[in-house]
Amino acid sequence: MKSYILSPIAKLSRYNIKIIFGNKFIYFVLSAIGFYILTVGISLFSDNEITMASGYNMLLVPSILLVFYPTCFGIQNDQDAKIIEIIFGIPNYRYKVWLFRLIIAYAICFLLTLLLAMLTDWMVVEVPPVELTLQVMVPALFTGILCFMLSTFIRNGNGTAVMIIIIGMLLFVLHKVLGISKWNLFLNPFDVPLDKNPRIFYNTVFDNRLLILCATLVCLLTGLYKTQNREKFI
Repeated sequence: MKSYILSPIAKLSRYNIKIIFGNKFIYFVLSAIGFYILTVGISLFSDNEITMASGYNMLLVPSILLVFYPTCFGIQNDQDAKIIEIIFGIPNYRYKVWLFRLIIAYAICFLLTLLLAMLTDWMVVEVPPVELTLQVMVPALFTGILCFMLSTFIRNGNGTAVMIIIIGMLLFVLHKVLGISKWNLFLNPFDVPLDKNPRIFYNTVFDNRLLILCATLVCLLTGLYKTQNREKFI
């Protein structure tokens, strides 16, 4: 009975992985691992002490890279594969398809990030792998869902990617300006400042994560709402 249920799900997952990653899945996995190795190498050869905060920074960009392509190019890949009309042809089917693909993309991202976190704990610095992975997934979740929302407006993978890069650069600049603020997307929850009360800092982190998750939900609902306009996608 289990195999009867799991076998179609496995086949459906493999098929959708090919669609959302455009048969380039292995390249994005290798790029994420390569960036992780580069970040670890820079940290090991620098004079700065390697801490849990360093481990968070090592995993942040690789996790975002893993969801960047499938969320930016998902709709364009449907158009290229000539299945966009099939998706719109069945009432409410599009919600199930794109939600299922987002779940797949983030499940893969979570598992690979957890693997890298365990590798960090084993080889680089002692960290709690599960907690570190969950914290890293928060900004990665927002970034990917933002990509998905923008792709429903722009309807072109390259255009969405350019827009996300511009937004990312602005957020990186604001990271320096906002500092220890609940509005900072790249706030490191493990980098407790020496001149700040830890309890106040952790309250800020909690507010920061709550705001990011709320913004993620708004972006998701907006993106799904925009997919109702069939004429703009076909």
